Amino acid sequence: MRERIEQLRSVAYQLGMNFQEKEEYGMIALLRDFKLFRIGSSKQIFNLLQKASEMLEEKISVFDYQYTIHANNASITHYQTVFFIQSKELALPQMLLKPENFFHKIGAWFGMQDIDFVEQPEFSDRFLLKGEDEPRIRHTLSEEVMKFFLIEKKWCMESVGYYLVFYRENSLAEPSSVKSIYQKGMRLYELLKLEQW
Repeated sequence: MRERIEQLRSVAYQLGMNFQEKEEYGMIALLRDFKLFRIGSSKQIFNLLQKASEMLEEKISVFDYQYTIHANNASITHYQTVFFIQSKELALPQMLLKPENFFHKIGAWFGMQDIDFVEQPEFSDRFLLKGEDEPRIRHTLSEEVMKFFLIEKKWCMESVGYYLVFYRENSLAEPSSVKSIYQKGMRLYELLKLEQW
């Protein structure tokens, strides 16, 4: 664990970000509208890399996250690396995008929501897309955003208002991959900024 901390501290330095071993300002409260952060108990954010723009218009974070699920007298703790950005440049609809699996396809037969794009069948076949404001979601997910996810096939995105999270489900990244996650997250952010109303 100590080795991971030191490696992430080094990555933070390379990216010009601050590093905290433990998140101390209640960031989980900001994230409570996202599905990922409503699952389980014993939630913790740690190994936090963070930076903000000079006028605090953007705040970018990459962090490790853990939560525990209890079932059948057993508990499983999941670990996850998450990219999170708060930005006044965003005005996103509330939505969840994740790789579609067999159970999602069965759910669709029983009326589970999945917003599909007739003109993008490959994207619609690969991803589950949910959210209440379908017209805004359709506007937000440009062809460029869909192309991004067709390359980054295993990634999930959740958004609401100024907030965006980007992650691979149940995947704790190696420290050597964190710079790449930061770059992917920033690329997605730039694409979404272009699609504002």
